[in-house]
Amino acid sequence: MEKLPAQMTVVAISKPGGPEVLVPETRPVPQPGPDEILIKVEAAGVNRPDVSQRAGSYPPPPGASDLPGLEVAGEVVAIGSNAEKHKLGDKVMSLVAGGGYAQYCIAQDAQAMSVPPSFSIAEAGATPETLMTVWHNVFERGALKPGETLLVHGGSSGIGTMAIQLAKAWGSKVIVTVGSQEKADACLKLGADRAINYKTEDFVAAVKAATSGTGANVILDMVGGDYIERNYEAAAVDGRIVQIAFLGSPKATVNFTRLMVKRLTHTGSTLRPRSNADKAAMVAAIEAKVMTFLHQGRIKPIIDSTFPLQNAADAHRRMETSEHIGKIVLLA
Repeated sequence: MEKLPAQMTVVAISKPGGPEVLVPETRPVPQPGPDEILIKVEAAGVNRPDVSQRAGSYPPPPGASDLPGLEVAGEVVAIGSNAEKHKLGDKVMSLVAGGGYAQYCIAQDAQAMSVPPSFSIAEAGATPETLMTVWHNVFERGALKPGETLLVHGGSSGIGTMAIQLAKAWGSKVIVTVGSQEKADACLKLGADRAINYKTEDFVAAVKAATSGTGANVILDMVGGDYIERNYEAAAVDGRIVQIAFLGSPKATVNFTRLMVKRLTHTGSTLRPRSNADKAAMVAAIEAKVMTFLHQGRIKPIIDSTFPLQNAADAHRRMETSEHIGKIVLLA
């Protein structure tokens, strides 16, 4: 194991603003605490919350790094006194509370997962955030069962493409909404049973038609706004709607009668502010129930594009076009 340098290159947010405020700077290499490991970052996933943080609307939780970046993959180069899950030299991928846009990043030992043998390092860097988001929201909160129908809004996003694969591996039916024929084709190729272009079709009518009038059992929504009431229409009796973001408005005028008549559950969650214990429990469940699919190569993140770490601004520009299919990754 080579000696660790004292300094590293990071990409920081110089002030709230557009992609141009992401600038490389030099900082000390951090030291892991008792329950932590230090990862030499080889790949870091780019996620919507990074864009929100850069714009000044999503501050990091107390105690977290002020650097953007919520997931990394690379080599374990230092371990804390209580860290027993991983050892020096292990290739791991991990959710982090911040700090991913850097050459070295601290992670909680319990939240890091071994990189599946068939994964490239870019694929590993694109996995933890979407895998944990989908697992927790679709399966733990939404309680999707084999044979049930999942409706995913934004099917071609990093989260959407992971949800399609995971739900299909689970034996469920998947319907997605997308904004172009190219995105529809990509989702169908991944295994989606039906891809609805929301620009040309009414997703409520299309979901009803695709389910013989029954509706979707679980709906994963990152749009909000007028989708909230339409989700209630598209949901099956005893349906579960899980809110994970608001690309539209967080406010809506909704007739709640359907909530009672259909016995719907509308829940939601965010991942970043959750306690380390909560995140460790999610990782343990994923390792027990999902990791085999990744090791078999049945589930892999779809990589849209990769950028060198110092070109993080270009990665954010790509994300803000919303033309991407799958994940955008920084390579250190």
